[in-house]
Amino acid sequence: MLSFAVMRCSIRLAFAVFAIITLATIPASASTIWNWDFSGSGITASGTFTTVARPNSNGGYLITAITGTRNGDRITGLQTAGTSIPGNEPYVVDNLVFVGPGPQLTSPGFGFSTSGGNFSNAFYAAFLPKPGYLEFFSTPPFTAGAGFGHSELPVQFSATPISTPEPASFALMISTLTLAIVRSRFKL
Repeated sequence: MLSFAVMRCSIRLAFAVFAIITLATIPASASTIWNWDFSGSGITASGTFTTVARPNSNGGYLITAITGTRNGDRITGLQTAGTSIPGNEPYVVDNLVFVGPGPQLTSPGFGFSTSGGNFSNAFYAAFLPKPGYLEFFSTPPFTAGAGFGHSELPVQFSATPISTPEPASFALMISTLTLAIVRSRFKL
């Protein structure tokens, strides 16, 4: 049978190793979830964005995933940054969102596809005499410019980051709670 001192030392060593392994296996980067929506005449779109946790040097957060609906159609995918939604060539999206104040989207904006086979590109039209948000919406057949069913209409846009704990902070909290429970149970 192990002595109390040896058991106590073994338990402490086990928890130290557990904490080191837990913290070493957690990725350094995290993501942020945002609620977003835009609406205009006959247009209602909303959902969530997943972005990188830290903004770029201009304060923009890169959108890496999107969920939601547009006029009842499920959003099925995020348009790859640096590419155009079908029917809106040569205008490429950059998938950046900003906290504000000020415009929350860039002139390239973000793009997505819907379950109806259509595409949307919401952006900030800084080039207009009265700058504001627009949505370019394209439907098949996808021809560049004003094709069948294509539209470019003004919308109101809003995005709000949702606070989430970073993985490393969460793991540290769990490790600390586990250690506290064991210490109180074994009176270490």
